Amino acid sequence: MVYLTQFGIANLPQLSEPLKQNHILAAIDVGTNSIHMAVVKIQPDLPAFTIIAREKSTVRLGDRERKTGRLTLQAMQRAIEALKRCQKIAKGLQADDIIAVATSAVREAPNGQAFLQQIEEELGLTVDLISGQEEARRIYLGVLSGMEFNNQPHVMIDIGGGSTELILGDGHEPRTLSSTKIGAVRLTAEMVSTDPISNSEFHYLQAYVRGMLERSVDELRSQLQPGEQPRLVGTSGTIETLATIHAREKLGMVPSPLNGYQFSLRDLREIVNRLRKLNYAERAAIPGMSDRRSEIILAGAVILQEAMALLELDSITICERALREGVVVDWMLSHHLIEDRLRYQSSIRDRSVIKIAHKYQVDLAHSERVADFATSLFDQTQGILHDWGETERQLLWAAAILHNCGHFISHSSHHKHSYYLIRNGELLGYPEVEIETIANLARYHRRSSPKKKHESYRNITSKKHRRMVDQLSPLLRLAVALDRRQIGAIQKVRCEHRADLQEMRLHLKASDPNDDCALELWSLGQKKGEFEEAYGLKLVSLLECELG
Repeated sequence: MVYLTQFGIANLPQLSEPLKQNHILAAIDVGTNSIHMAVVKIQPDLPAFTIIAREKSTVRLGDRERKTGRLTLQAMQRAIEALKRCQKIAKGLQADDIIAVATSAVREAPNGQAFLQQIEEELGLTVDLISGQEEARRIYLGVLSGMEFNNQPHVMIDIGGGSTELILGDGHEPRTLSSTKIGAVRLTAEMVSTDPISNSEFHYLQAYVRGMLERSVDELRSQLQPGEQPRLVGTSGTIETLATIHAREKLGMVPSPLNGYQFSLRDLREIVNRLRKLNYAERAAIPGMSDRRSEIILAGAVILQEAMALLELDSITICERALREGVVVDWMLSHHLIEDRLRYQSSIRDRSVIKIAHKYQVDLAHSERVADFATSLFDQTQGILHDWGETERQLLWAAAILHNCGHFISHSSHHKHSYYLIRNGELLGYPEVEIETIANLARYHRRSSPKKKHESYRNITSKKHRRMVDQLSPLLRLAVALDRRQIGAIQKVRCEHRADLQEMRLHLKASDPNDDCALELWSLGQKKGEFEEAYGLKLVSLLECELG
């Protein structure tokens, strides 16, 4: 059982719908090399989770078409079959929720989004595509769930099939999060054509890996304080396989679990030198080495070797917790089940939005008024005009805070610039479809309403999230109009739904009783068309001396 005592359990807020005791959650990682699932039993009152089942299938989504980079039909079918097995296992264990994320291979493939749509249509399973930085953040959460940091700096490295994540943290806020496009499957496919690998290919592979890692390592090292000596923690199948090889040779047995096992850079170099001299069949014959792992182990080992050399760290400690467990912890954070030590992590979405707002010199006083109006309109019309929940409310809030960030580039067409800056702003805590949704909500706060001919709108591959933009962007438009002069002229808005008249009345209270708020009323008149079209109601705005 994983007790989250290091996260603290004091002052837990009450959920609107408290989780039942022993809530079963299945977390799936759709990776470049494999699909992994961890099924956990969550005990909300502790809080803690117990891993009750694991499943792994090597599907090699990273074996993409050489010329186009597209996922192959064969790999996609293998993945779908593996996901069906995961669903069947989760159902057999009476899982209450299944959450899934996709990483490098799907992220980079031109048909990656279409593949996720296919999964949703065939299996009814929503798979969230996450960015490289978001992947690193969740790996960090996963490691924290299985290892005590004692406020000391730790470097974490996760070598996947398509990317390698490097993280620096001390148990609190991560200092750096990076994702580099080098992975065991990717490098093997692109750089290894000889078996055993030739000297020229091996040396080129080493040099390429070192060059690709240098920037991330330099950034990480710049965040270390003078005199700090971080501990290196390794996760993922590649590193665990190398640890298994090392343990068999040094101890004559493999510890179970591997958590906490250590080996040195010197020993790793010896293993790499042996692996490079073996052909595929000879590597596959190594005890504990699977056939599929033997194909890619050398490239993965070179990544680890070069990373350790660049970091100037002589030993590595294994942590068996990584992305899947991080997905579980992130889910628990989002359901307010972890407080105190990781409370700061639970607000990552909000803090990431504010960070971007500062970066692009957003007028936060104005944006916060717009966000307050937008969420007030959302709350007052919930269950009447729409059935969106807390997650969608938060996306609307984020869009409201960032709607004007495009002014950083230019006033002209700033709504389009806002879309671009949000889409590429590396927001943390959000899957890609939610970032796309926030960007589109901000893009449609003015001018044209959402249209299929717009590329930004077409980029939302989820019908649910398109509908969200259709229904919530009119609320953001009204919120912007309510602060038209950006001076806080309107203090409060109250919604009155008149079903008998098929209209929605906005009762407005002015901050200054002597202000007629003519510009705000005019702006509401200009912006009401999209609201009326979306909801089939007439919008009437009324300025009142006092609101009840």
